[in-house]
Amino acid sequence: MALAACLSACAAESHVLIGTARPPIPPEQVKVYLHPPAKYEEIAVVEASSRGGAPSFTEQQKMDRAIARLKEQAAELGANGILLEDVGDQAAGSVGTGFGTANSTGSHASATGLGISGNVFVKSGKGLAIYVPPGP
Repeated sequence: MALAACLSACAAESHVLIGTARPPIPPEQVKVYLHPPAKYEEIAVVEASSRGGAPSFTEQQKMDRAIARLKEQAAELGANGILLEDVGDQAAGSVGTGFGTANSTGSHASATGLGISGNVFVKSGKGLAIYVPPGP
């Protein structure tokens, strides 16, 4: 429970301004680029992950959430594009559980136990928030 509370409270998003911010725009107007457009202005380096919020079960849901958060950050800075630089998995902790049993009879006792743990990963993305001027 504590892990779930921490994961939902720690949504990882950040940006570093490297250019001039513009007035905010709706996130739906932000386009994701895999290759640089012909002309653009650099605004900020943005990073985000799928950590926090409602649970995401598939890799696609996690990536969609990370990209949506990148778009939100870019839109707040007035960028109408994100030049995607890196996406991947990010370790977010681990979850473990176990059980044990014991019995005794007279002067004899025995016990057995089993434990299991696994890592929790989130999707993360990093990119360059850019402004692409309108044109042909």
